[in-house]
Amino acid sequence: MANNTKSILVLCTFPETESVKSVAETLVNEKLAACVNVIPGVQSIFRWQDKIDNANENILIIKTKDSLYDELEARIKELHPYELPEIISVPIDKGLNKYLDWISESTK
Repeated sequence: MANNTKSILVLCTFPETESVKSVAETLVNEKLAACVNVIPGVQSIFRWQDKIDNANENILIIKTKDSLYDELEARIKELHPYELPEIISVPIDKGLNKYLDWISESTK
């Protein structure tokens, strides 16, 4: 069955701490995400408050429905230690229909 629900990937960097696994589990438990991949060991170089800085971070790749983006963003902001967290949505234009159905069925 073809999926009519728009799915998205949400990318979010997180500091390298033990709490990142807890955040990923919270998003899945609350059905804001069907799946969260935690990719450790990312070196980020960025400008912050007029200085070049760097940090060791994790990238969270969050699979969810577009209709949940606002609620997901608000929840990440509650859980995130950064003043200005990276939260970026990328549309999923194509994908395996059964996988996209699973994203829809596994979220609110």
